[in-house]
Formats: sequence, C-alpha cells, structure tokens
Amino acid sequence: MFGKRTNVVALLLLLCTGVLAPVSAQMDDEVSILYWQAASILNPYLSGGTKDLHASSIILEPLARYDENGGLVPTLVDEIPTLDNGGISEDLTSITWTLSEGLLWSDGTPVTSADVVFTWEYCVHPDAGCNALSNFADVENVEAMDDLTVTVTFSVSKPFPYGPFVSQVSPIIQAAQFADCVGANAPNCTDQNFGPTGTGPYMVEEFRANDVITYVPNPNYREEGKPYFQRVIFKGGGDAESAARAVLETGEADYAWNLQIAPAVLNSMEAAGNGTVVVAYGTGVERLMMNQTNPDPDLGEDRSIYMGGDNAHPFLTHDAVWQALSMAIDRNVIAGQLYGAAGRASCNVLAAPAIYASMANDGCLTQDIAGANALLDEAGILDSDGDGVRELDGVPLRILYQTSTNAVRQSTQALIKQWWAEIGVETELRNIDAAVFFGGDPASPDTYGKFYADIEMYTNGFSGTDPESYMGNWVCGEVSGPDNNWLGNNIPRWCNMDYEALVEQMSQTAAIEDRASLAMQMNDMLVTSGIMIPLVHRGDVSAIANSLDGVRMNAWDSELWNIADWTRMG
Repeated sequence: MFGKRTNVVALLLLLCTGVLAPVSAQMDDEVSILYWQAASILNPYLSGGTKDLHASSIILEPLARYDENGGLVPTLVDEIPTLDNGGISEDLTSITWTLSEGLLWSDGTPVTSADVVFTWEYCVHPDAGCNALSNFADVENVEAMDDLTVTVTFSVSKPFPYGPFVSQVSPIIQAAQFADCVGANAPNCTDQNFGPTGTGPYMVEEFRANDVITYVPNPNYREEGKPYFQRVIFKGGGDAESAARAVLETGEADYAWNLQIAPAVLNSMEAAGNGTVVVAYGTGVERLMMNQTNPDPDLGEDRSIYMGGDNAHPFLTHDAVWQALSMAIDRNVIAGQLYGAAGRASCNVLAAPAIYASMANDGCLTQDIAGANALLDEAGILDSDGDGVRELDGVPLRILYQTSTNAVRQSTQALIKQWWAEIGVETELRNIDAAVFFGGDPASPDTYGKFYADIEMYTNGFSGTDPESYMGNWVCGEVSGPDNNWLGNNIPRWCNMDYEALVEQMSQTAAIEDRASLAMQMNDMLVTSGIMIPLVHRGDVSAIANSLDGVRMNAWDSELWNIADWTRMG
C-alpha cells in the first residue's frame, strides 16, 4: 500500500504528529501494519510483550497453533497428535510429533527434529531466563526419534500435552543459528534475536528496535504461491489513535492493532468508510498487579526483590488495604465509558473460556466507597494527622501506580486515583512508553517485569483455550527477579504452597469438569489474596483496511497468525 520510501515517511509523520504528509501513488506490493507499541526483540523466549510475540510470529512458527475459533491446527506437522491416532501415549506421559516432509528454514537448510530438541534445551537452561518456561512444565525429556520425529516425555501424566511447541509463545528456533546463544548468553545474541531464521512466510530485511521492521517473503516457504505481499512494514510508535486514524480515516495503513480508544472516537473514525473495526474476545483481562515486595528506591539492589518473603510490601499485603482498593473501583464505569463494546467489567483474571469463569467474586461489580472506608476504619488504618492520607503502622498509604502510555489507560488511572482519594489513599500516576514498559531489556528500570512501583496495570491472557500453563505463571519458580532477567511471569512476586498444590493437581487431571473446577479455585485464590485486582475483560480490537482480504481476527493466538493468506482486493 505504501510507496516504499515516500509513503513510509508520510506514515512516520502521521504517527509522530498526527499530520499526514502528501503521498505519492500507492503500491499494492506492500502491506503496512501498525503496532503502536513497537517491537523491541524478535525472540519470543526473551520477551512476554504481545507486540514482540506477534512481530516474531511472522517469522517463527510452532508445531501447531490456534485458529480464530480456538481450535488447534497443524503448522509444521501434518496432523495433531491425539490418543486416537497414537500420537499420545495411553498413560498420557508422552506426545510424539512428526514434522512435515521437506520443511526448510528461510536459509534453505532442512528443519529437523534436532531443532525441536534444541528449542527445549534453549528455554529450560537454568541461566536463560526463558519467558515461556511454564509451557515446558513437567517436561522430562525431548528426544529426536529420527530426523522428522520428536517425542516429548513428561514426568507425570499430562491430560493436556499441548504446552511445548504450541502457539505463538513456543515456536521452533534454528539450532544452528542459536547454538552459541544458550543460557546466560541468550540476551547478548543481538543478530539472532533481531533477525531469527524462521519457517514463516516472511523473514527480516531490516529490524530497528522500538521503531520499524521490514519483512520480505521467505523464498523457502512451504506453501506455493504464498505469501502475497513483497514487503511487510511493521511500524511501531505513536499512539492508538494515530494508528486507528491511519487505517480508518486516511487509508494510509492496512492494519492497526490494540486500539484501546474511547468508543465514540473509534466509531467516528470508522464512519469515514476506509476500514472496519473488528473485535474478538479471548482471554485478555486488564488488571492491577499488586506488588507483594517493597519497591522503595532506598533499598537499592533489594528493591522489588522477593527475598524469600522477607521483603514484604509495607501495606499492600494487608487484607483490608487491597480489599478497600478493590471495593472503591467502579468497573462498570471503566468498561462502559472507556471500552464500550470492547470491554466487560470483570472480577476474574481467568475470564474465558466460559467453562473456566468463576462467579464467586462477582460482588466486585458493585462499587462500595462507604464499605471500603468502613473496612479501613475497623482495621485501625486511619488518617491520624489529618492530611487526608491514612497510615498503617505509621506508613502513609501513598501509591505509585504505573502503566503504559495510552489514552484509555490514563483515563482509567485518573478515575481510580479519584476513587482511592475518597478512601484516604494518595496516588501518584506514572505512564511509560509502551515499547519500554512491555520490553524485555533487563537493564531498563521501567519494564513491567522490573515492577519498580506499588501497582501497575496492563492486560494479560494466554494463547489457546486451556489455562493450565497460564495458571502456572504464579508459582514460586516464576517470580520475576534478577535470576531470570526479570522475565519471570510471576510479576507480583507471590509464593503460596496451596496454590502450587492446585497447579500440580491440574497437571494430573484429565476430566474437563475437574480441570475447570481447579482453574476456578486458582483464579479465586489469586483474586482473594490481593495479588491482582481484575478490572475489565477486554476484547481484542483492531482495524482493517477495506482493501485487505484474508484477515481472520484471532484472540487465541497471534493476530498475525495467517498473514500468509492476506491479499489485496481490487
């Protein structure tokens, strides 16, 4: 859609200033994708940021992925292993995958089972800080049976064995390329992490971290005649509104992701007739993460470090405090006014699929400022000096509340700050550029994994429809810290042996009703322990140019999962 040079310059100006430069004749050999949260790395094992996962998914592929209906579909294999076809052992302790014949990496070398084995070894290395470690839970061994066959053996019966090498979070990487990037050296391999060799429809031509990625077709892609476009421009930066405008109003871009924009603004843009807004509900929930450790800068290297539970937060671990904070929030106002059709008020961190959604916490849907004040009064957490701020054991309830830079998130922050002021809690608001906040740079003090704040807000969810790996994110071994380059998924730094037992039990439970019961118990424990405060079950909102065909919006995996099928109409 863009002329290769002039139109990209115009888009950059639009994203930075909201003003569109004059554009020369457009070309149909490019597709332009706007992820205003710019990609910072193309190795999904070293970043949990959605924008990095999606940018990587154009290049790197798993053995199987989820389609737009949440169904598991083969990618680098011809069929999904099951009990019926003999791919899963009768005792549920192993699964055997057979690679499709003739698969090539983009450099022309064969894809073999050795690459699959290496991918496992790469992630589970104790010094790697792998973000996808929970996908390999209970994996005892990954063995190449021949060049195309690989068997994953689990230490326990695994009723749902589709964690390893499935979905955008667990793709196959090339052993030859990453051979010297194992363990502590993984983050240092810039060439590999910025330009991985893959099997996907496109490969990297140029990568500029936190800015723009240019992809060109993979000459060895397995599907003849695909992909359609000769170049993909994946542009980051700007904000959600400018990205939406580029697709819906000006027609200067083809696809805009994560349009967390006030409904009235988005609807007015769509009325221009150049594009369509699409919404898909998956597992994403906007939530407040409650730091269980002390983020005081005076602690130096011990700031926000778990330390075996000896570095507890001075007041967020008190039940009356976090309960009052939750009670003071009007989730229906946030969902209705700020999200519209793309948000539903939620009291659960596990809000979908429906079979897993608990109703035990629905009381949070009713705001109760008076009740929150009464709760704090009864707990003796009072404003003793009359400055409007309550204290707990002499520590004022002053909160640093951070999130990424986004108009809807800043509006959410402003509402919550106002409500918390009504219960005697003072709040300092901070917003950080999304590319930095969701990045995986271990040297940055501003990442969500570093969590140098009391409370932070973002959306998280999981690929596919089974929550076992996702619920395993909050085990003790996933606590984010320097030992895993702050890439652990347990962002609040919470450790509970009862929760660990439920995770273990689910890993050995086959019946879907029993798995659902266990998942609900884990959800309820997370919510009623004050680890996180769910706000809104978010639909994924994107905009698609009317000229773009073949896009199948997917809330269960990467939104770019079928980019090989995208074409231009007319």
